[in-house]
Amino acid sequence: MSLLRQLTDKIATQEESLRGGGGDLGRERQKRLGRLTVRQRLHQLFDQDEPFFEIGLWAAYEMYPEWGDIPAAGVVTGIGKIHGRPCMVIANDATVKAGTFFPQSVKKVLRAQRIAVQFRLPLVYLVDSAGVFLPLQDEVFPDEDDFGRIFRNNAVISAAGIPQLAAIMGNCVAGGAYLPVLCDTVVMTEGSQLFLAGPALVKAAIGQDVDPEQLGGARMHAAISGTVDYREPNDDACLCRLRSLVDLLPDRYRERNVSLGTGVIQPRGAGGDKLYEIVPGDGQGEYDVRELLTCVVDTGSLQEFKSEYGRTVVTSFARIGGYNVGIVANQRQRCKSERGRLQIGGVLYADSADKAARFVMDCNQKQLPLLFVQDVQGFMVGPDAEQGGIIRAGAKLVNVVSNSVVPKLSLIVGGSFGAGNYALCGKAYDPWLIIAWPSARYAVMGAEQAADTLVTLRVAEAERSGKQMTSKETSQLRKGIRRTYEAQTDIRYGAARGWVDAIVAPHETRNWLAAALQSIPVDFTPRAFSTGVMQV
Repeated sequence: MSLLRQLTDKIATQEESLRGGGGDLGRERQKRLGRLTVRQRLHQLFDQDEPFFEIGLWAAYEMYPEWGDIPAAGVVTGIGKIHGRPCMVIANDATVKAGTFFPQSVKKVLRAQRIAVQFRLPLVYLVDSAGVFLPLQDEVFPDEDDFGRIFRNNAVISAAGIPQLAAIMGNCVAGGAYLPVLCDTVVMTEGSQLFLAGPALVKAAIGQDVDPEQLGGARMHAAISGTVDYREPNDDACLCRLRSLVDLLPDRYRERNVSLGTGVIQPRGAGGDKLYEIVPGDGQGEYDVRELLTCVVDTGSLQEFKSEYGRTVVTSFARIGGYNVGIVANQRQRCKSERGRLQIGGVLYADSADKAARFVMDCNQKQLPLLFVQDVQGFMVGPDAEQGGIIRAGAKLVNVVSNSVVPKLSLIVGGSFGAGNYALCGKAYDPWLIIAWPSARYAVMGAEQAADTLVTLRVAEAERSGKQMTSKETSQLRKGIRRTYEAQTDIRYGAARGWVDAIVAPHETRNWLAAALQSIPVDFTPRAFSTGVMQV
C-alpha cells in the first residue's frame, strides 16, 4: 500500500470520529429533548443520493486542550442540494459544548458565509447554540473577524439579494439571537428558546421572575412579538418547511454556470485510484504533474500552454465535469531549460513565474476560472536567480493572482512552502475554494531547512555570548526544531486553523472541483481586470 493511501485512510478514520460530535452523552441529550442531532437534521434537509461537500471539518482540531475536544468546532458547514438547488448550510452541533462558539467556530462560520457570497449560494442556518463560549469571550467578541462580523454579514448578504433562511431548533440566546432575525425567513420549533437574556439573567438584571416560554418560546414569538414567520411542532416538520421554502426560490439558484462549458460530464482520462501510484506521500519523490491532471480532467481535454518554456510550471486549458478551466500546476520533475540549465521540480524560476503570470492574465481575458495545483518548494535562490530577476518575475505573478477577477480554486497536493504559497493562490489570495490532500504540508520552509537555519543562528548567537555549544546540544536542538516543524506543517494543523476548507481524498478531487465549477453563478460577470504598475 502506498504511503499516500495510508495517509488517506488514516485521515478518513479520524474524520469519521470528528463527525461523531460530542459523543453518546450529547446525542442522548438531544434525544431526551425530542431533537435530532445535527447530522440527522442535515440528512433530512438535503436531497437524498446527493453528495454533501463538508467544509471545515477539522476546525479547532487539538487547538483547545484545556477545554477538551471540540469536534468540527461545534458547527457543521458545507454545500448540499435542496430540491436541486446548491445551498450553503451552517448548523450548530449542540452535542459539542452546547453548540457554543469558540474562536475557530466563528472563523469557520465567516468562511462559510464568504464562500456562499462568492458562489451566490442560498444560506440555511440551523440554530442550536448557547452562544459564546464565555471563558474565551475575549477571543470571540470584539474584532472585525469575530462574532459580531457574522451578524454584519447577515445584513450585507441580505442586501446583496442572496437568500438566507434560519431555523431555531434549540437554544438561541444573547447576541446570537440576532443571527436568525437578520435572515429573510425565520422558522422556530416548539420547545426552542429565543431571547437576548435568559430567565436567570432577567432575574439578576431587573429582579423579575419569568417563565422561559413566556420570555422567548416559539408560540410567544409567533403570536405576540411577531419575530417568527413559521412555528413548527418538531424538527421533522421544521426541516420539511425549510425544504419547501427553498423550493420557492427562483430557478437561477438551480441552474448554475452553463456558460463555462457543456456541463455534460465527460469521463476522466484515468481512474482516480491511479493518483495513489503517481504522487509520493512524503513529498520527496518526483512525478509528472501531467499524469496527475489526466486523472482529474475530462478525457482528452488538456491543451498545454507554452509547453516548452518555464517547464517547472505546467499551464493548461482543460475541462472538468464538462466545465472549462485554466490550470496552473507545479511540475515536480527535474528538467532542463532550452539553454541546458538544470531546473529543480517544484521550484519557481523566473521563466516559470513569467509563464504562469502570462497564463493567468490570459484566463482573465477569456473569463475562465483558474485552478492552482500546488506542490511547491518556493522560488529559486542564489546569485543566478537574483540576477535573472526572480523577485521581479515572482512579484508579477503575485500581482496578477492578487488582481485576478475570475473564480479561483486551489488544490494543495504536496508542499506549499514560502512565497510559493502566495504566488499560487494560497488562502490569503482569495480562492473561492481551497482543498488539500492528506500529503499536503504548509510552512515558510521545510523542516530540514528550518532546522539547519535556526541551529546555525543559535550557534552563532552562543558564540557571540562567549559560549560553545556541544555537538550533543546542537543535535538535540536540531531534533526539537524538526519535531516542531513537522507537527506544524501537518495539513491537519493547517485545516484546524482554516487554512484549507477541506482535506480531500485524492480520488475525490475531481468530484470536488467539478461541483465547485458547476456552482459558479450562471450570471457571474467579473469586473474589469487591471494589474496596476508592474516591474516587467
